[in-house]
Amino acid sequence: MSVALFPGQGAYRPGTLAGLWERGDDTVRDTYEEVDAVAKEKLGRNVSSTVFRPSPPSPATLLASAPDTLQLAVFTTSVATHRLLTERGAQASVHLGHSLGELAALTCAGAYDLADAAAVLCERISVLREHDTSGGAMLALGCGRERAERVVALIDHPDLVLAVDNSAGQAVVSGPADAIATAAGIAAQLGITSTQLRSPHPFHNPLLAEARRQLAARIAPLRTRPLTVPVYSPILGRFYRDGDDLAELLALHLVTPVDFRTSVAALHAAGAREFVEIGAGRVLTALVTEALPGVHAVAPLAGRDDEAGLAQAAEALRDPLGGDAVPAAAVQAAVPVAAPAQIAPVHVDRDELTAQVRALYAEAMEYPDEVFTDDVLLEADLGIDSVKQTELLSRLGDRFGLGVPPAGLRVADYDTFGKVVDFVAAGIAP
Repeated sequence: MSVALFPGQGAYRPGTLAGLWERGDDTVRDTYEEVDAVAKEKLGRNVSSTVFRPSPPSPATLLASAPDTLQLAVFTTSVATHRLLTERGAQASVHLGHSLGELAALTCAGAYDLADAAAVLCERISVLREHDTSGGAMLALGCGRERAERVVALIDHPDLVLAVDNSAGQAVVSGPADAIATAAGIAAQLGITSTQLRSPHPFHNPLLAEARRQLAARIAPLRTRPLTVPVYSPILGRFYRDGDDLAELLALHLVTPVDFRTSVAALHAAGAREFVEIGAGRVLTALVTEALPGVHAVAPLAGRDDEAGLAQAAEALRDPLGGDAVPAAAVQAAVPVAAPAQIAPVHVDRDELTAQVRALYAEAMEYPDEVFTDDVLLEADLGIDSVKQTELLSRLGDRFGLGVPPAGLRVADYDTFGKVVDFVAAGIAP
């Protein structure tokens, strides 16, 4: 089984794919120009004129001067790389995205066409610019999750959270700038290395709750399509499914932690032995080889010769017996559904939660929102029978990552809408 790894925020290297761009490679040019057109319309800027200039900016310069372009460059490089590999006859058994990389993983699996995916990213950039006033940042710590959690606990700041569990030797915290500075100081005293990430926002943090709400609303009208390749989410702890509300789930990424370590382990246990980084650098393949010595990991755009790297990656992604790719159903059946990561503390705002549950029930039943008051009886007042209530509770479980239903769960115990909201709140509370 082979895994295509789609990197996130930090996956930018000056000069990546520049040779192919300069030689007029149709795939590279078409990909960047399509994203350029959307970004120009929505953000007033493009990507290619920045990343393919004679002396392209460094990651630090791009973060300081044009963080929007940095995000667009990471995404577009991944999509172009995937297209180049597809041309060479390569197809992964499963896609695995890291943070921002999940959008590229879904796009390359057919969930969005490229123009709509670029629109999703542009809206993500816009809502964060408009609604993130935290001035927050992210800090990578050279330790595992447990030690990082202890650092967070020592600081005891309500908005400092453990946002990413990358490996046994790396975790990422997210929060306000002062709390991040304190975390770096404490880490130094404990002998833990730390590096502030090239990130314009404190991702995977409840600080971005308003941006999450706005993003879900803005991208909801965009059309989604059935997946052609299974996509596993380190944020949801499961495969995406046709019929998922991608607008809600992609928006949820802003406030929900990433459990990359567990996801890689689950795929490896299911038989994954080839890992290829679909983007610039070797951030994810380095994490994989650290966690799983002996697997074959390829980073095609980490060296000086992009063409040679792409050829090597295409070979790694081809079925070793020359047959078809592993069937999607077999891939998904081999990987157990994990409970979604619950790394960051969840601050449950009941009014917001009520609005989200109400919207789901109103859409499903085609009822006006206002009928779903706390004390309304679902069956006696609204005619929602037990079968439909069970289905709705299942949908809530998927939407809010509630995991396996508790033993002895009875629909009759949640006969009013208010009790349903309380059930969800209890499931996602710290």
